[in-house]
Amino acid sequence: MLEKALIGTKRYYLLLAVLGGIFALGFLFYLQQLKVGLGITGMGRDVSWGFYIAQFTYLVGVAASAVMVVLPYYLHNYKAFGRVTILGEFLAVAAVTMCVTFVLVDMGRPDRVFNVFKYPTPNSVMFWDIIVLNGYLLLNILIGWNVLECERHSVAPPKWIKFLSYVSIPWAVSIHTVTAFLYAGLPGRGYWLTAIMAPRFLSSAFAAGPSLLVLLCLLVRKYTKFDPGREQIQSLAKVVTYATLINVFFFFCEVFTVFYSQIPDHMLHFQYLFAGLQGKARLVPFMWFSIVGMTITAILLTNPKLRQNENTLAALCGMVIITTWIDKGLGLMTGGFVPNPMEKVTEYAPTVPEAFITLGVWALGFLVLTLLYKVAVSIKEEIRS
Repeated sequence: MLEKALIGTKRYYLLLAVLGGIFALGFLFYLQQLKVGLGITGMGRDVSWGFYIAQFTYLVGVAASAVMVVLPYYLHNYKAFGRVTILGEFLAVAAVTMCVTFVLVDMGRPDRVFNVFKYPTPNSVMFWDIIVLNGYLLLNILIGWNVLECERHSVAPPKWIKFLSYVSIPWAVSIHTVTAFLYAGLPGRGYWLTAIMAPRFLSSAFAAGPSLLVLLCLLVRKYTKFDPGREQIQSLAKVVTYATLINVFFFFCEVFTVFYSQIPDHMLHFQYLFAGLQGKARLVPFMWFSIVGMTITAILLTNPKLRQNENTLAALCGMVIITTWIDKGLGLMTGGFVPNPMEKVTEYAPTVPEAFITLGVWALGFLVLTLLYKVAVSIKEEIRS
């Protein structure tokens, strides 16, 4: 089926060329980082995880969100999702590819990643995060590719594929839960030290991931002969609505707990993010835009008329993606490190090389996604004809 990825229109080849060019540019900056070191980034002693790990955290959620189409299809026999399940699984493959790449570029010595397997440490959350991520990547490749092959030949998938599909459901939840534990298990970081960190991660994942899948379904319908289906898109829109409402609710639960209990260490992080601290307030406008925008979007999504209008739905899904990215990426990452345990405020901002490397990894992910979607859509069109 790989040959399907090599045949396309001029628009398709242009898209591949643009994504390849952006990736190449990012790779050149990465070679500079590999030579000079992480000193070319905005990270330092006080903020040791930055823009790279922020993207990693967000994209783990996008990958985990594939369960929102797999679960109804396999466990609840919701056959309508059969048209979009493969799109969700291939989105997960692209997202995990970016996750792994962001971890590699965040390491000053990426070759040392093999030490994780050479000297395994089961008491480390990082060890389990690598295991579940790579396992989830393998699961989605195996399931998606084999199911697509079976559809092409009009045969039922083998029983072991169905078994792996059931395994992938709790596995999807585990990848984001383990990632959340990376943060919640760190003492001295009040912003992360909360029991609902994992639920917050999952709610934002199930809001952002399906939102991106809705936009991708609309693009597939517009530029190909394959229609993912209006019912399927509307079902995903409902998932986005409930998940966004829960995500907003969890955030305000945190605000109440922190400020009603008047825990100074926990309050400082929220004060920095939403009001500024010690005269430094770089993230304040972004965080207010994120929370206010997410709350308004959640309310608007509850209106069935707005959801059923696909132009409005696309705009609302786009807003969910942006606001959750700010909250979970910039806000969560920087807010956990600033101020430091000694209450010193050292602000962080990504540098130009850091931004281009990040852009290059995103381009790599969308390049993988484009190739996989080209194969999937071509097979779907072939079956239909």
